[in-house]
Amino acid sequence: MNNKVISAEEAVKKVKDGDTVMFGGFLAGGFPEDLVRALVDTNPASNLTIVSNDTGTPELSIYKLVKSGRVKRIFASYIGSNPETGRLLMTKEAEVQLFPQGTLAEKIRAGGAGLGGVLTPVGVGTVVEEGKQKIKIDEKEYLLELPLKADVALIRAHKADEAGNLVINGSSRNFNMVMATAAEYVVAQVDEYVKTGEIDPNHVNVPGIFVDAIVKVGENA
Repeated sequence: MNNKVISAEEAVKKVKDGDTVMFGGFLAGGFPEDLVRALVDTNPASNLTIVSNDTGTPELSIYKLVKSGRVKRIFASYIGSNPETGRLLMTKEAEVQLFPQGTLAEKIRAGGAGLGGVLTPVGVGTVVEEGKQKIKIDEKEYLLELPLKADVALIRAHKADEAGNLVINGSSRNFNMVMATAAEYVVAQVDEYVKTGEIDPNHVNVPGIFVDAIVKVGENA
């Protein structure tokens, strides 16, 4: 079995100019801070598209990434805690597209499942529908939301085994689980690393087949 454990610096080398990168988490909850810090500090890749629920806060490294000028497009749901993303939205220095939170999650899930898109009534009759195809089913209108995929996903888990199976506790599951299925290369930042077989299969949230690399942090790193 190939060893999936590598350093954060080695993991983020996979990000190249022009890539789409997904970041798991909801503000600081389940956010892979060590991976994003390594991306900001050691990888100069630019012209990036980033997919994140909220683009973080000024205390998180994603704020530095957004402020660095290396991001050309942002897909997010909530940006009120990152003033730099708000500034980019107003100045149009980068393209910022906002989606209802459930819609963003479903777009990512569709990307991971190989679907052509999802139909949702959320946003019909509002600015959210601008530029989108509307489909009527049984006299009810829906928006066609297209799938989202990424070149690289940086996610966070509490525990991983040698096969890459992940356990993600509680609300930290947020976007981490769907993003693990929707990227070509998936890196998981974990707090605990155990041998294969030590995780009860019933407790696995993300099967190891989706995970390409593991970065250990914390006391047992």
